[in-house]
Amino acid sequence: MALKASPIWVCPRTPCSDLGSSDLWSRNSGSAFNLRFDLEKSRKWECCCLAVLAQRAITSVEDEKPNVSGVEPSWGIERTQGNESRGFHKDLNLLPKPLSANDLSSCSKDGSKVRVAYQGLPGAYSEAAALKAYPKCETVPCDQFEEAFKAVELWLVDKAVLPIENSVGGSIHRNYDLLLRHRLNIVGEVQLQVNHCLLGLPGVRKEEIKKVLSHPQLQALAQCDIMLSNLGVVRINTDDTAGAAQMVASTGLRDTGAVASARAAEIYGLDVLAEKIQDDDDNITRFLVLAREHIIPGTDRPYKTSIVFTLEEGAGVLFKALAVFALRDINLTKIESRPQKQRPLRVVDDSNEGSAKYFDYMFYIDFEASMAEPRAQYALEHLQEFATFLRVLGCYPMDTGL
Repeated sequence: MALKASPIWVCPRTPCSDLGSSDLWSRNSGSAFNLRFDLEKSRKWECCCLAVLAQRAITSVEDEKPNVSGVEPSWGIERTQGNESRGFHKDLNLLPKPLSANDLSSCSKDGSKVRVAYQGLPGAYSEAAALKAYPKCETVPCDQFEEAFKAVELWLVDKAVLPIENSVGGSIHRNYDLLLRHRLNIVGEVQLQVNHCLLGLPGVRKEEIKKVLSHPQLQALAQCDIMLSNLGVVRINTDDTAGAAQMVASTGLRDTGAVASARAAEIYGLDVLAEKIQDDDDNITRFLVLAREHIIPGTDRPYKTSIVFTLEEGAGVLFKALAVFALRDINLTKIESRPQKQRPLRVVDDSNEGSAKYFDYMFYIDFEASMAEPRAQYALEHLQEFATFLRVLGCYPMDTGL
């Protein structure tokens, strides 16, 4: 049965230069869902995608070449030189085999065929989140968050798992900005219980520690303020928690410790001098799972949808925008505002002074509803009345267990 809602996944009303990405405003964007399709077209599309995936599956990463700017990639079977380019394959056994339902289900169950990028080194909390999402996946460390995004875009990995917020430290704003800059889709979330440990060289007592290293992005040092203050140590920022553990192991300094996971201690041969040293026992980090293609939303389990939008100037416009969800009993679980980098200030008329300047914001919202539900479709259609730009970042199953 065809859905009756009109396409509302991207709403272009503002010049693309405001956000620095021209294809961000296209209604036919690769990340946008087209809600109008019939069963026959859907079947043809699925067959085409399976053939593409099969071709990708038999091509090694080393054989793939990066896309050259201005040249469209070829998703079909690569042509050979000479007359063979116009003929059939002589050996039918060399043709790529389409993926079966068993192949697809095996990937989704245990992640045994999935490569997942994360920021940090082995033993990082992000790696633990990736293994929670895909227990048998191959994890791929990246130096920076943006490199994890690019690894997915360049087909070096299948997915990326990146932190987005912590229950104590708050949001990780860098990743919100990267979500808008890159064209990846949110396909899942992971909530991870974070247990910080004080690590040191074998045989060292925690009273001997004078300096402690850890990652500032997740605010690991700030989350263990009471413990570290009692020890009277000097706090030093590093690239990530696992990197701090690696530095302690490599330098061999007995007066230097690290705040990291127990798994990092095992990997780098350190002792756990103290466990669960965070100030708040309920220390949870939420991670997003990113992929090149979106997943088809359903209603078989609790789903969450993430969107980003901008609003026109006017009194009560934000209130009206949020009301479209309240009117349909849709629960908002997250709202984050970020100034637009390309156009940070908005100039408007003022009756007294002639003009005034305000920050111009992007609004990120998570709400508990699936895009397969009419109420979610109607809510976003209603939101378009106030939004100058609207993009769905992803619709994905909620992580309901820790």
